[in-house]
Amino acid sequence: MSTPATRVPPRRLMAPERLLREANIWFIGATLILAWLLDLLPWGRWPGVPDWFALVLLFWGLHAPHRVGMLAGFIGGLLLDVHHAALLGENALAYVVMLYWLGMLRIRLLRFGLVAQALHIFPVLLVAFGVSTTLATWLQGAPYSWWWVADCLAGAVVWPLLVWVLQLPQWFAARRDVS
Repeated sequence: MSTPATRVPPRRLMAPERLLREANIWFIGATLILAWLLDLLPWGRWPGVPDWFALVLLFWGLHAPHRVGMLAGFIGGLLLDVHHAALLGENALAYVVMLYWLGMLRIRLLRFGLVAQALHIFPVLLVAFGVSTTLATWLQGAPYSWWWVADCLAGAVVWPLLVWVLQLPQWFAARRDVS
């Protein structure tokens, strides 16, 4: 007697990466404020230093988009603009463009590992800060500089470490629940 052929569903090659549990709003706020304060340090505007607020904003926009959105990026950008005495809205525009594009790529990015995510984060940072820098250069009439590309590259290089650090509380909580 022959058994009917059972269809085995195809195996997924890429599993989405998600946080283990819902992130605490206080932890999200604390990490955003800490990253914003890192950008306020004097060396925060040197060439080759990543924009920490943008990276943490990207992380939370990727993993908790219902809690951190374009409004958080806009307000944080305005605060950085005031502190850096830049054109009002320069960083805010970059963060809003960055989060908009991240929203388009979110499902795709969650399926990749950290190195592949970094390769996708680099063009997101490049376009967002490219638009912002081009607009600011045009409005101020200043000579165009390419140092912001080094900041974007540094952000992509730091991305895997930053994601690992921001997910540590999740892993510790999961380990505690198992024990």
